[in-house]
Amino acid sequence: MNAPMAEKLDGKALAQKIQGELKQRVETLQPQAGRSPGLAVLMVGDDPASAVYVRNKEKACEKVGITSFGQHFPSDTTQEELEARITELNQDSRVDGILVQLPLPEHLDAIQALYKIAPEKDVDGLHPTNLGQLVRGEKGLKSCTPAGVMRLLETYNLTIKGKRALVIGRSILVGKPLALMLLAANATVSMAHGKTSQDDLRELSQKADILCVAVGKANLITPDMVKPDAVVIDIGMNRIEDENGKKRLIGDVDYAGVATKASYITPVPGGVGPMTVTMLLENTVRSFENRFFND
Repeated sequence: MNAPMAEKLDGKALAQKIQGELKQRVETLQPQAGRSPGLAVLMVGDDPASAVYVRNKEKACEKVGITSFGQHFPSDTTQEELEARITELNQDSRVDGILVQLPLPEHLDAIQALYKIAPEKDVDGLHPTNLGQLVRGEKGLKSCTPAGVMRLLETYNLTIKGKRALVIGRSILVGKPLALMLLAANATVSMAHGKTSQDDLRELSQKADILCVAVGKANLITPDMVKPDAVVIDIGMNRIEDENGKKRLIGDVDYAGVATKASYITPVPGGVGPMTVTMLLENTVRSFENRFFND
């Protein structure tokens, strides 16, 4: 008899639904504001993965009625040139959101560039002001990937309150803000990372009711590390090559094995990824609404 399979947390379907709702919001508000929401995605250099992400973001903007003010800079762009453009966009009344696509070339200081973005236009939720509001439990623009994870959990009516949650990964982009959001939802939160010993990682993961993995290490989590009926959120993205030389995307979790043990699981691709882009759009629309309709 085959083991029952975990239910898939379908981020792709949920993202499409939310994007449909955002399109309606934009269509309703645009005549009152006299313009559409505006998003500027700034990319420096020729990183192929970044180019794909930026294209996807611009296509998604078009779908919901957000105007793109993106710019692609050559790889030898200076810090001063990048920051000057951010300052211009901060002052541009047509632009509600600014995002600097990471990673930047090595000669550029990403932190300094992010600090230059006006907090109310920081749709990636990475400015210290927005991160500080998250720590304090106040309203503000929240990091897109963690916000997407939380929306998935809420949409599927998965209980967070009182559950043991483990976040593996401590980046400022995903791990740390996600741990804070789970804490705010009354989970009991533990954190692990790339330097956690394998024994400790196994012990922690076997106790987790909600297991969130964002390390970027293929098949880090195997079935023996997962508590029966756990909710598993795979945020990792790893490009691997199969025996035929074909490249494909997989997460940090052994999906086929863990799906026989978990109650719910996100696929890669089609899980958290589409939600990240959608939360970026939602943050842009929210910033637009705040400027025009919340006075």
